[in-house]
Amino acid sequence: MGLLARIRLLLEMIRFSHTVFALPFALMGAILAARGIPDGRTLFWILVAMVGARSGAMGMNRYADRDLDALNPRTRERALPRGLIRPGQVLLLVAVSFGLLLLAAYNLNTLCLALAPLAIVVLAGYSYTKRFTSLSHLILGLCLAFAPIGAWIAVAGRLDLAPVILGGAVLCWVGGFDILYALPDIPFDRAHRLFSIPARLGERGGLAVSLLLHALTPLLLAAVGVLLDLGAWYYAGVFFVLLLLFLEHAIVRRYGLSRLEFAFFNVNGVLSIGIFLFTLVDLLR
Repeated sequence: MGLLARIRLLLEMIRFSHTVFALPFALMGAILAARGIPDGRTLFWILVAMVGARSGAMGMNRYADRDLDALNPRTRERALPRGLIRPGQVLLLVAVSFGLLLLAAYNLNTLCLALAPLAIVVLAGYSYTKRFTSLSHLILGLCLAFAPIGAWIAVAGRLDLAPVILGGAVLCWVGGFDILYALPDIPFDRAHRLFSIPARLGERGGLAVSLLLHALTPLLLAAVGVLLDLGAWYYAGVFFVLLLLFLEHAIVRRYGLSRLEFAFFNVNGVLSIGIFLFTLVDLLR
């Protein structure tokens, strides 16, 4: 297999295109900290940090789950279980990716560099949490919550209450849709003694917890608006988020798990980009 083909497989393996979930929230944290558009150098290193963090975390997830993925009908066709990519190549990708994150943190500010190792521990450790806790969905949410919090620190050089609450909104949003994504794996998780909220509470219980987390998401976003004295465009974005989360649950409840991929990828991708654009318009109006 040629080098370009192997790189393409690695990018497909880590779902590089799904950076769209976290990147808009990172940019949102940056523009809120700057009350506008930050300088180009800061934005560049935030983007490098995001690519490094996302790629390293996803590569670690694929490496940790390679044996389980080979057993699960939903995941057995992934490149690593099929032997198209070797585990050592994935670990190399992880090391390079987290190295990029550290390099970006070094070029941002002292606080970013001090916190980067802690972020790497959480990002890498998440992949093993479903082996011992049903709260793994919330830990994944914490991983993505680092995006707006880290971007705020990159711009402001300090941590404030507003980005923590914004991170809480991201945590609830991600935890909620990750619970939905785990619904088809209930039989597999129970058979292999893996922990998840749906495996523990069943489909109905999983849907209820997901709905609760998604109900908290717009409330936390609204609290950010109050703290930072944001305007009508921002609150229109919060309402946009509320509508999309309602749509996501309506799709799952009406069509069941057959439309889960659409609800998971399309709706959430539009949600993250949408709230960022509403926030940007509000700050630049």
